[in-house]
Amino acid sequence: MITASNLLAFTLLSLVIIVIPGPSVLYSIGRALAWGKRAALISVLGNGAGVGIQILAVALGLGALVIAVPPLFFALKLGGAIIILLLALQAIIARKDHTKVEKVRTKPRGSRLFVESIGVGITNPKTLVFFVATMPAFVTPNGISVVWQMLFLGAVFLVIGITSDSVWAVGAGFAREWFAGSAKRLEAVRAGGGVALGGLGVYMLYDALSSP
Repeated sequence: MITASNLLAFTLLSLVIIVIPGPSVLYSIGRALAWGKRAALISVLGNGAGVGIQILAVALGLGALVIAVPPLFFALKLGGAIIILLLALQAIIARKDHTKVEKVRTKPRGSRLFVESIGVGITNPKTLVFFVATMPAFVTPNGISVVWQMLFLGAVFLVIGITSDSVWAVGAGFAREWFAGSAKRLEAVRAGGGVALGGLGVYMLYDALSSP
């Protein structure tokens, strides 16, 4: 059973990691600026689902295997960068779609946003490394299965992460609504969302290619 002190320590550590703006925050903001609050919140949930799959993999011992095999870890990082760059390109290309008909035609469906975001969450190397490096230190070998303890810790991380990312997404979404009052402003903010995602993708690509 996880001790109260271990749970508190892990929760505080998760708060520190999550509150500092990182890839998930930039992704949420970029989606909000490009497509609005609803799309951003769906993306947050999809990203959370992807991270949840990582948590399950770590609890079952697969996460450590991926990190220990350089080609697999490189493929994970490269895949994440490519997904983000494609989403950035999508947002930039659609930046001039202002009419109602065009919005209906070009705005991604909720299911598509969710699935895309699962891919983003699964391929986030930062969270995978965090889980592999920290979660084993906060479980106890006695009582409840270590796997269940890790899953519980992962759930704590997810609740904090989804809440934090949702706040960022809603805030960026409200800013976008003001820009939507002008076609030029909306075009600029959509492009800004694409650029934000593109910057994140370039950073992730550089990180993948520069890793030993």
